[in-house]
Amino acid sequence: MTVPTLGTRWPPIAKTARDWPVSPNLLDYRRTCAEFSWAEAQRQLDGLPDGRGLNIAHEAVDRHATGVGRHRVALRWLSKDGARRDFTYGDLREETSRFANVLKSLGVGKGDPVVVMAGRIPELYIAALGTLKNGSVFTPLFSAFGPEPIQSRIDIARAKVLVTTDALYRKKVEPIRALLPSLEQVLLIGDVTSIQSFARVRHLRTLMAAVDARFVIPATDPEDAALLHFTSGTTGKPKGALHVHHAVVAHHATARFALDLHPDDVFWCTADPGWVTGTSYGIIAPLTLGLTSIVDEADFDAERWYAILAREKVTVFYTAPTAIRMLMRGGAAATRPQAFPSLRFLASVGEPLNPEAVVWGVGAFGRPFHDNWWQTETGGIMIANFAAMDVRPGSMGRPLPGIEAAIVRRTGEGAIEVVDAPDTEGELALRPGWPSMFRGYLSDEARYRQCFVGGYYLTGDLARRDGDGYYWFVGRADDVIKSSGHLISPFEVESVLLEHPSVAEAGVIGKPDPVAFEIVKAFVALKPGFDADETLNRELLGFARVRLGAAVAPKEIEFRPSIPKNRAGKIMRRLLKAQELGLPQGDTSTLEAS
Repeated sequence: MTVPTLGTRWPPIAKTARDWPVSPNLLDYRRTCAEFSWAEAQRQLDGLPDGRGLNIAHEAVDRHATGVGRHRVALRWLSKDGARRDFTYGDLREETSRFANVLKSLGVGKGDPVVVMAGRIPELYIAALGTLKNGSVFTPLFSAFGPEPIQSRIDIARAKVLVTTDALYRKKVEPIRALLPSLEQVLLIGDVTSIQSFARVRHLRTLMAAVDARFVIPATDPEDAALLHFTSGTTGKPKGALHVHHAVVAHHATARFALDLHPDDVFWCTADPGWVTGTSYGIIAPLTLGLTSIVDEADFDAERWYAILAREKVTVFYTAPTAIRMLMRGGAAATRPQAFPSLRFLASVGEPLNPEAVVWGVGAFGRPFHDNWWQTETGGIMIANFAAMDVRPGSMGRPLPGIEAAIVRRTGEGAIEVVDAPDTEGELALRPGWPSMFRGYLSDEARYRQCFVGGYYLTGDLARRDGDGYYWFVGRADDVIKSSGHLISPFEVESVLLEHPSVAEAGVIGKPDPVAFEIVKAFVALKPGFDADETLNRELLGFARVRLGAAVAPKEIEFRPSIPKNRAGKIMRRLLKAQELGLPQGDTSTLEAS
């Protein structure tokens, strides 16, 4: 492996066969792309018995839970306090079947959203797969969300059932329960201290003990709804991106190609299932391959992570740029490549991975990090740096087999042109047709249609393609903020700040950050009678944190006499960002007169 020296212009990291402990799943890129078909990829899966369709939970669990596969560890859960619990594929089949039977007993059926909000605990994974078995729609929410994001998402989903913990329910859901008219049942995980004080709240453990451990998955059409993931836009409500059971074909194929997963691997995806990565590649994809997945309940801790990688003999590690940059703070001296003899492939996703981090992986682990790119809407990895190919630090990589990508420019309403010249910036676009492509935004068909122009899905990400077909991220075409792997709507943050009695106007941007990629910064104009002092600053930060949760709330607030708007009254976030970064402010002809 030829590694560039830090401080250079980041030449490619060249690889040879000596760098592959096992033969990569994708060796000949051009040939594989030319011969690949999604129909053939689907034939790599079993399908439901008797030709009854395609169900994600069957492919991830039940088909492995026979013969010797029954005894293989599917999930190895590591608790915060050091406990370690293994779930074999046989265990997982029984537990997910019980959960499916619980839903069925409560009258929850095909197509009904089941919202699950919890930390990385076994019940979350069981609920996810049991929901899919039942033909219901798994709808994960971040446990770090505050009451307002929770309310808006449950409202959009019209969810009948919420699965959460006693602590999260008391703190975040009970105060807004009257504002959730669709919510019929709450299933509480773990020990429940005073369940009788709640209306329509059940103890999940009691329900699970009362039902059968056998469940026959009903006929499932590949186009039946399976997953509902929320993502943020620049204005209005969060978008609920709907995915179908056919997505499992892409989860399986992309895990093999982009993450180079093999059945004997021990795989660790650090993403929370509240984020699409934590569902697609933290739950579904690795299980379809019959391997062992590590699930760590605890929050990030560098020393703990290094210990897990070594002790559990992790072979493939998939994490986020924010986490990698936090590991880098300790320097490569904290690690030694020889300390991780099992580790053979490192990958990253969430926001662009800086070149220094790609190269740092070689010194720390003996392997470069392989960045890849995809979105909530794509449902699976679309562009990646592959195990058998040279890595270009800073690049997203090349499109996966079955994925046709292009750089386009909008030329007018409903029109685009494809940009063929290398190294020309434009919007990253994908030709529709892959199985994990989202099938709609829930209750917002108009917004969904706007994503497709000229035969392409327009991603909203600006990029360029070099002469060798590698893609490079440039920025967002809209105002959505990327922070520690989360997409955050500035409108959602502004709306909450405006509810504080002191705030007259608010504008929110993403401010570059060396660890989180961006942090949320808010600009606030106060009503008469309020003083722009440190006391009020702290009060507003706390107010937003309680309402929105730590993952969404602003990290900085700056007071201003007014917030720039155009003549139509729209907040000029572009101008705020330019002023914050000391960049040219561009055309201000539409700015509202002061």
